[in-house]
Amino acid sequence: METVFAQEIKKNTRLVMIIGGVLLLVGLLAMGSPLVAGLSLALMVGIILLFAGIGQLLFAIKTGNSLLNILIGILTLIIGIYMVFNPGSALGSLTIFLAIYLLVSGIFEIIMALQIRPVNGWFWALFSGIISTLLGAMIWNQFPLSGAWAIGILIGIRLFFSGWTLLMFGITARAIQKA
Repeated sequence: METVFAQEIKKNTRLVMIIGGVLLLVGLLAMGSPLVAGLSLALMVGIILLFAGIGQLLFAIKTGNSLLNILIGILTLIIGIYMVFNPGSALGSLTIFLAIYLLVSGIFEIIMALQIRPVNGWFWALFSGIISTLLGAMIWNQFPLSGAWAIGILIGIRLFFSGWTLLMFGITARAIQKA
């Protein structure tokens, strides 16, 4: 009996493999230049928070919303500005969030892998989840020393293994289709 997950992978084999290849390549690039990747990520988060703060402020003022909503907009804007102009120090904060993200996403990926276990290639999703969980624990244990390199290297590793997992799902689905 095929699961919906396996059916969707078979229907979208080419797309799954393309996305997997792109993630694999982006992961390699991030691992090759971890400081640039980390600073770029901190800068992007800062820009997003800057625009989010402006949007929250405009919404709060336009709708006559409460002082609390205005303060949240101002806080978001200030954090965004700080991160844009100080991406190096923002890496420390992002390192903690990265550790939490990797731990939580790894655990969820392990659970997902165990739920789809009859699907060919489920082991790669399990392996990716285990790697993600281990990377999150490693960052957490090495903080604050991990701040300068962790974002680029570990996100690169995470993207690499996620890309590898998708490629394996696609290759397995393609092999089944040809059989």
